[in-house]
Amino acid sequence: MQGKLKQHGMFALGVAVCFAVAAAAMALEWLIPGDVLGASIIALFLGTAINSFFHPAWIRPALKFTSKKILKAAIILLGASLSVGTILSVGKMTLFVMIFTFAMCFGGGYFIRKLFGLNWKLSNLISAGTGICGGSAVAALAPVIDAEDKDVAFALSSTFLFDMVMVALYPIMGRALGMSDIAYGIWAGTSVNDTASVVASGYAFSEIAGDFATMVKLTRTVAIIPTILVFAFIAARMKQKELKSAAGGQKVRLASVVPWFICGFLLLAGANSLGLIPAAVAGLLKKASKLLMVAALAAIGLSTSITDFKKAGLRPMFYGITIDTLVTLTALVVIRCMGLM
Repeated sequence: MQGKLKQHGMFALGVAVCFAVAAAAMALEWLIPGDVLGASIIALFLGTAINSFFHPAWIRPALKFTSKKILKAAIILLGASLSVGTILSVGKMTLFVMIFTFAMCFGGGYFIRKLFGLNWKLSNLISAGTGICGGSAVAALAPVIDAEDKDVAFALSSTFLFDMVMVALYPIMGRALGMSDIAYGIWAGTSVNDTASVVASGYAFSEIAGDFATMVKLTRTVAIIPTILVFAFIAARMKQKELKSAAGGQKVRLASVVPWFICGFLLLAGANSLGLIPAAVAGLLKKASKLLMVAALAAIGLSTSITDFKKAGLRPMFYGITIDTLVTLTALVVIRCMGLM
């Protein structure tokens, strides 16, 4: 009995460590000017740094729980920040651009990953982070394809490095190209990865561009849903082939394909769109989602060592930069062809 209590106590302490790192990351995000560095990437790097000196065996169960279960809870709560009304109004102008950027991310990424020798899980995590919404998309896709924590860390790091550069360069390039506020907002909203980076690069151009870029980014987040459903089916089919016996395997059932946490995400998104969730409650749920997400990424960082990054080398970074650059150029070309510039 006493042993079990001690075990539960150590587990609770491990989860508390993850939330402590998350709290520190959110405090640093608030202290760093310009909204350039998001709490998610700070938590990931803090966790990795701590893991270089502090990695006892007793914390591992808590890290696994936080990086898997709490992450899924964060994704469910994220649905409360989506509104069908906003999606439809902004989507009319941006859908065409998004179709081409997604095709570049996942279609082009399928071929480009072979040049860099990356596994399909890592390459698609990077593509999801680039094409959809940075860390949130990476975090949402990871449990669906059963990605390793180190792959999540590599994907987040590669998208983060590109964002750091683009936050400074996007406003300069937008002015040099003579882009309108709306055109620039669409460009930044569809090709910059993380929400914090979209906000930073958007408002660095103008207030109107910042407002529109943020709305485009929120609309782009909806692509998490079909992307996860597609990859859930792919993962289920691949698992079926692995377990298939000589007599033949069982058919993939829809219930096993659709992740349960995505059902919760859709439920909250639908309730918010129907006005069933008061604005104040939706705001609190969004903040809670961010805290849980940051804690989960802190756990991933605490499970990842600097040695893992060294083993991976520069290939994930170069792949991410290549995909990001192609998406940036694709969005720019489509916007110009649509006559929005």
